[in-house]
Amino acid sequence: MGLNDNSQQTGKNRAFRQSLRHALDGLQALVRTERNFRKHLVVGTLAVLAGIILQLTVNEWLWLTLAIFLVLIAETLNTIVEAVVDLIVGQTYHELAKRAKDVAAGGVLLAAAFAVVVGCLVMLPAILRWF
Repeated sequence: MGLNDNSQQTGKNRAFRQSLRHALDGLQALVRTERNFRKHLVVGTLAVLAGIILQLTVNEWLWLTLAIFLVLIAETLNTIVEAVVDLIVGQTYHELAKRAKDVAAGGVLLAAAFAVVVGCLVMLPAILRWF
């Protein structure tokens, strides 16, 4: 089931494959429509490449992947909040709608700050091991 299918499901998924298809459709929509999600994917990919080059330890990989996925999840939740708020208020301004969007964006900022801290704590010692 793609985003442009005429058959529109309103009930629960009947099978794992159906659930998986919807999840993959959602990820595809994120990559296709959300510029910030794509930016986070690029930065995360660069961090993974740096980790490969620096030969991170298992513990360092755990922290790095946690930070990357936390940012991607936060951006996903931010996108959800924005879509639901826009669905509810449309083009009308409402202070609670603004607050919801701002708080969701703040969550992404917190996750990104955490990722920067983790990146520094993981990458700097790994770089120093080369010398």
